[in-house]
Amino acid sequence: MLKHISSESILAMEKQNRVHLVNSLGGFKSVSLVGTTDGEGHTNLAIFSSIFHIGANPPLMGLIFRPTPPERNTYNNILKTGYYTLNHINESIYKQAHQTSARYDKSVSEFEVTGLTPEYKEDFLAPYVSESHVQLGLVFKEKMDIATNDTTLIIGEIVHIYLPEDCIGADGFVCLEKANTVTCSGLDSYHKTVQLDRLSYAKPDKEITSLLSN
Repeated sequence: MLKHISSESILAMEKQNRVHLVNSLGGFKSVSLVGTTDGEGHTNLAIFSSIFHIGANPPLMGLIFRPTPPERNTYNNILKTGYYTLNHINESIYKQAHQTSARYDKSVSEFEVTGLTPEYKEDFLAPYVSESHVQLGLVFKEKMDIATNDTTLIIGEIVHIYLPEDCIGADGFVCLEKANTVTCSGLDSYHKTVQLDRLSYAKPDKEITSLLSN
């Protein structure tokens, strides 16, 4: 029998319990490190799980920012410079990645305190995480304020992709297991993944088949 939790019960919960409950309900999520710079030599690195695909032509990704205060250095850097990176987290760096969620002063680089390595390529202004196996360089395209809960959606276009050659198939599909990419649930739970199947494009009156058997 399923437990019922009403909206009244949710709002009556202790704050942290409510936060953990609601954040877990979205299921497994993409989690990445966002690398930025203020353009004056100061780097910033922050973990985000509110990342999602928006479109493929042009290739767009969305990123949700919670209300300020506190001051959001990543948000400010993106708006100031127009450049940022998304770096997949793997089993080797998930603890260091989690540590970037601590509220450091703007003068402190999360790269330095976690021991992760900033990497610059192709004259791109924002730093990548050298230890990440899948790295994306994005340019800022649009900002949308969400009045319902005072959050902000940042939309960026992917202009650079770096990943292991054996992770990308002939049809462009990226095998995240080969890249050792991890996922998360809630705010603090990290998970390895196992591919269950990959299915053919669904059409009326056509049987779905497994692409893994081809």
